[in-house]
Amino acid sequence: MEVPPLLVQTAGSLVAILALARLARWMKLGGAPRLDSADAVRRAAGEVEDGFAAVVTTQDSRGLAALARNTEGRIMVIKRHGNRFAGRVLGPQAEARLWRDHSGPTLEVDCGEARFGKVVLEIPDAEAWADAINQVNPTRDA
Repeated sequence: MEVPPLLVQTAGSLVAILALARLARWMKLGGAPRLDSADAVRRAAGEVEDGFAAVVTTQDSRGLAALARNTEGRIMVIKRHGNRFAGRVLGPQAEARLWRDHSGPTLEVDCGEARFGKVVLEIPDAEAWADAINQVNPTRDA
């Protein structure tokens, strides 16, 4: 019985793909990073802006976004972007809104940059963070 060359080539390609996938998993490549601890948030903040040393952090209950504050009082919002993290240090154009539903307060942070978008966080201390973010712009009406 002769095996068609196309079948051999297809089987060989499938074996090679599975081997590469296993190698990538073993090397811990790819995947979906999460902001599931204060250390993960500090690392991500340092990657977003070199030298940003977060002293106070909070992360979203799903691990998709976080907030970090440094010793100077600067606040950074961080969100997952693909398999990396993107973040912005909040300036006077930043705004935070609280949404209340059955599961508790949800914080929506708008850094004022349309291309970055709004970040929604389910955090236990949403009110305190909203106040801190909205105080970045002292001329904003309360």
